[in-house]
Amino acid sequence: MADHVMREPVVHVAGAEELAPDVLVVPDRRVQLVPNIGIIGGRDSVLVVETGLGPRNAEIVLEFAAEYAKGRELYLTTTHFHPEHAFGAQAFTGEATYLVNRDQAEDLKRKGPGYLEMFRGLGEAAERGLEGVELVRPDVVYDQSYDLDLGGRVVRLRATGRAHSRGDQVAEVPDADVLFTGDLVEAGQFSIFPWFPPHDTDVSGTRWLAVMRRLAAESPRVVVPGHGEVGGPQLLADVRDYLQLLRDETWVRRDTAVSEQTVVDEVSALMIERHPEWVGREWIEKGVGCLCSEHSVSREP
Repeated sequence: MADHVMREPVVHVAGAEELAPDVLVVPDRRVQLVPNIGIIGGRDSVLVVETGLGPRNAEIVLEFAAEYAKGRELYLTTTHFHPEHAFGAQAFTGEATYLVNRDQAEDLKRKGPGYLEMFRGLGEAAERGLEGVELVRPDVVYDQSYDLDLGGRVVRLRATGRAHSRGDQVAEVPDADVLFTGDLVEAGQFSIFPWFPPHDTDVSGTRWLAVMRRLAAESPRVVVPGHGEVGGPQLLADVRDYLQLLRDETWVRRDTAVSEQTVVDEVSALMIERHPEWVGREWIEKGVGCLCSEHSVSREP
């Protein structure tokens, strides 16, 4: 994206909002490449969810978290390996214990350098944000789930399986009924499909839909998306319904053997008609491409 249309991707902690006692979100303010960042506290420890883009943003987040913690131990987790969520982890080295699921750790190791170069190419603002990035290994790696005891509060970290990326995870605060989803959910936006064949094809529309069905069935009180306004369970239902419609409309057209471009054009027009207020229309085509590739492999009802 051209730099002249990209605002500086800077985290502003002054806008932090309390979602429940000792559960905060630093909102993205609808700035591209700025994620919603979570701060979750217990009696003994504080967990930070996401770093922001690059070390300078992460230093801002770390300073805010340390001040908020008031001597409590710090932990860091990230919902997936993409640069605006995880490429500031180096700032937390020696200050916090960094823990993620195994598939995410592998994503970071295997694909991190390539994504660093790709995001640097998004424009001068992104390149400035990523200046000085060093990819670091997590301190703790878990397989499917990890209950992090913060003292009087447990945060459940759960690997969801391949969806938006191969290594997505969610962070749930059961006593507050708050769920941090990362980019499995983006409010007011067509779902971002990082579908870049042949270089990166880990995103799966069918598995993403299955994940969203499970999450929507849980119906948490508060949902913190990767980007966009914090909401309730309807955010999960909206993404579930969008992915199902995208899959169904893509597959019914593939069954008629029309060209993929025709599928893209027709499905895009339908989705925009259904959601004229949503942004990120360019990602519909990527979603269609992903689902076309899965068309002959998976035909769940």
